[in-house]
Amino acid sequence: MEGNYGYIALFLLGGAGFVCFNFTLASFVTRLVQSHRPGISKGLAYECGEPPSGEAWLQYNVRYYLYAMLFVIFDVEAAYMIPWAAQFRTLLKEMGGLLVIEMVVFIAILLLALVYAWRKGALEWT
Repeated sequence: MEGNYGYIALFLLGGAGFVCFNFTLASFVTRLVQSHRPGISKGLAYECGEPPSGEAWLQYNVRYYLYAMLFVIFDVEAAYMIPWAAQFRTLLKEMGGLLVIEMVVFIAILLLALVYAWRKGALEWT
């Protein structure tokens, strides 16, 4: 049993070493290749060849973020449900009714979140 931890530690050290080596190599190659000629034109903002007009800071309506969060929630739901549905028969033989109960609870929690957002008016654009 203790020998397995040695392999895990070796694997983690090897992975960390691989990441550090690639980061160092990429930094070195970038410094070799990059241009070192700063000028006035390099400091200007590029916007389709036109000089920038107005402020760069815009405040978006918070409802965009609410829609994005709801999309992410239901996108993740689909990411869990598609593999579950694809292996339903195999898993049903192994787990029985517990499999269906777990998915019903998962969907119920998401539906409660949707009903909450709907009642709070997060889905109304006025």
